[in-house]
Amino acid sequence: GTTSLDVANNISEGLARNVLAAEVNGEIWAAKRKLEGVYPIELNLLTWKDQKSKSVLWHSSAHLMAEAIQFFYPNVKFTIGPPIENGFYYDIELPENETFSSENFEKIEKKMLELAREKNNYIRKPVSKKEALDFYKKKGNNYKIELINELEDGSITFYTQGNFTDLCKGPHIPNTSFIKAVKLLNIAGAYWKGNEKNKQLTRVYGVSFPKKKEL
Repeated sequence: GTTSLDVANNISEGLARNVLAAEVNGEIWAAKRKLEGVYPIELNLLTWKDQKSKSVLWHSSAHLMAEAIQFFYPNVKFTIGPPIENGFYYDIELPENETFSSENFEKIEKKMLELAREKNNYIRKPVSKKEALDFYKKKGNNYKIELINELEDGSITFYTQGNFTDLCKGPHIPNTSFIKAVKLLNIAGAYWKGNEKNKQLTRVYGVSFPKKKEL
């Protein structure tokens, strides 16, 4: 039942407060994921100074941004939200009668920080292919259904933080409170899967940091 974060706490509480993720035998894991079925373990605790952990924080921030967007646009459809070299983005489909512009940035940023302060855990849950498909069929999200159909049963995981659940292989930071500063950068159009024959989506870019002064 031991996690990488437990190991960090056993070294020092100061270290544990700065651990964003862990590298377990060369694979990036969530710091709160149990170290089960792995022996021996080569463990590397990752903090902000490690580039690999920056990607984990930014990926987690994409989920947090999605939760904030969902608060204001409950009928939005989410597609993919990966980390990139400097920050993250999420591609979304808005209902036909709704629009999203840079004028929305301030309220989304404010909501993200409000949600971050709730210190919600990023909870990993393995799900069956049927369970995953049923979840997104109820939401009417054909994008996620298409992605799930490309996955092998037994390899599918959901991550939940607060009121947002997403199809995702992770990993993520321990909880939302590690995100202390956010900035939405710009909006662009993006075709689903980069194919111009597919529907054009709204891509929202952002960046986040574990300390306000980093911003």
